[in-house]
Amino acid sequence: MEVTSKILDDDKTAGAPPRRRVHAQIPDDKAMLRAAVELTRDLNDARPEIYWPDMLGSAFVGYAALAGAIMVDNVWLALALGVVSMLALYRALLFIHEISHLHRDALPGFRTAWNLLVGIPMLTPSFMYENVHTLHHARTRYGTVEDPEYMPLALMKPWSLPLFVLIAALAPVALIIRFGLLTPLGLIFPPVRRFAWERVSALAINPDFRRRPETGATRSRFLWLEAGASIWAITLVTLVIAYGAWRPLLIAMAVTSGVAVFNQLRTLVAHLWENDGETMTVTAQYLDSVNVPPPGMLPGLWAPVGLRYHALHHLIPSTPYHSLHEAHRRIREHLGAGSTFDEANHPGLVHLVLRIARSTMGRPQA
Repeated sequence: MEVTSKILDDDKTAGAPPRRRVHAQIPDDKAMLRAAVELTRDLNDARPEIYWPDMLGSAFVGYAALAGAIMVDNVWLALALGVVSMLALYRALLFIHEISHLHRDALPGFRTAWNLLVGIPMLTPSFMYENVHTLHHARTRYGTVEDPEYMPLALMKPWSLPLFVLIAALAPVALIIRFGLLTPLGLIFPPVRRFAWERVSALAINPDFRRRPETGATRSRFLWLEAGASIWAITLVTLVIAYGAWRPLLIAMAVTSGVAVFNQLRTLVAHLWENDGETMTVTAQYLDSVNVPPPGMLPGLWAPVGLRYHALHHLIPSTPYHSLHEAHRRIREHLGAGSTFDEANHPGLVHLVLRIARSTMGRPQA
C-alpha cells in the first residue's frame, strides 16, 4: 500500500494555519517491511576487506593532514589541510555508528583498533555510543522521551536550529573536561562519577536522557576505554602546559570542533524530527528518517559510512554500511516508483535544512 500525505496530515480548513504531520497515525506498510527483510538477507555480513582499509585509510589521511596543518607556515595551505583532516577524521569517527551495530563476533579486533586509533585520540571512545544508539532503534522508544537521540526539532522555535548545530563547536573543550577532569574526580567523589556516567557518557541529544549503569564484562570493557581516554586527555593537557605547545593544540581543537559541527549538521537532517513523543510504527519511523540516495555525490561527504541511507538503516539496522546502496536499489526496484519506500528519499542537505526551518516557523512543507 502507498502511504500518501492525505493520511499523514490532520485535515486543514481553508485559511487555517498548517498543522503538523502526525506520524503516530501512520499504519505499517507490510509489503515494504517484508521486502526490506527478504531482499537483503544475503547482504548482512560485514566485509573486513572493506571495513579495515576504509577506517585505517581515513584515519591515516586525517592525521597526516592534521600534522601538515600544524607544521606549514602558509595560512591558506594550513586551512586546506585542516579541511581535508576534518573530512577524513569525520569519516573515521563515524565508524562508531557501525561498531554500535556490529555483532560481537564480527570483524575481530576492529572495535579495539578503532578505539586505539580514533576513539581514544579523539576522546570519543566507542562506549559513548554502544548500548545507547540501539535504544534509538527500539520499536517503542523511537521518537519518545525515552529515545536518547531524538528531539522534536521541527516543532521547536526557529532559533533552536542554529543553536543545536553551533553548540557542537564546544565539543573539544567539553570532552577534555569530561575525561581529563570528571573521570579522575569520579574516583574520589562517587556523586561526580554518577553524574558523569548518567549525563555526559553518551552521544545523546535528548537532555532528559539518563544513562543506566552497565554490568558484567561490558562494564569492565567500558571502564578500560574510559581510563584510556582519561589518560590521553590528562597527558595532552600536561604536555601542552609543560612545553607551551598551544598552537598545535588549538589547530587540533579547531579541526575536531569542525568534525563535531559537521556531524551535528548531519544529525539535524538525519530525521524530519516531526514526532512529539507518540509511539510510532516502523513505517512511521522510516518516514520520519531520511535517505539521500544518488545521483548526488555531496552526501557521500556529509553523510559518509552509509549514513546517506539513514531511513533505510532504520528498516534494516544490522545491514553493514557497504551494503546499503545495493539494498536500496533492490527494494526500490521491487516496490516500484511512487511507493511508500520512495517517500523517505530527499534531494539534499539544503532542501532538508529549509524543510525543518519552515516547520519551525509554522509554514507548510514543500
